[in-house]
Amino acid sequence: MRREGGFSYVIVMFLVGILSLAALRAIENTITNERRELEAELLWRGAAYREAIRRFHAGSPGETKKYPEELKDLLSDQRLTRPARPLRKLYRDPMSATGQWGVLRNERGEVIGVHSLSSVRPIKRNGFPKELADFTNAQHYSDWRFVYLPEQEKLR
Repeated sequence: MRREGGFSYVIVMFLVGILSLAALRAIENTITNERRELEAELLWRGAAYREAIRRFHAGSPGETKKYPEELKDLLSDQRLTRPARPLRKLYRDPMSATGQWGVLRNERGEVIGVHSLSSVRPIKRNGFPKELADFTNAQHYSDWRFVYLPEQEKLR
């Protein structure tokens, strides 16, 4: 009878090991799914910033088109007789701990785009829409640059 007691112990330890591996796999899948959701949110928010910059630029009065001086200028464009709101609110960067965006500026210091400050390697490596084709095989989220340049729009 004593031999059977040791056998049960081995079976229980084997089951504990299997359950631990299953739990670990479930946690890994959950973390990966959360990162994919954050990536999708980053793509959406970055595209929203790019579109707001495009609307601000296109809505410039007169012949000379201008970009915003700061991101907060996208919240209310007072240059027109009827104020516009290219962006409803300033979105946080979902991939960086601080939520701050890297701001891309032209030679005049105007905001032409944003990028994440995260140096983490993206899960999504390809399959981007045509306007985000530059994101293919990016090494870091910070390489995903959401920039509006009118010259690039003409090429599309």
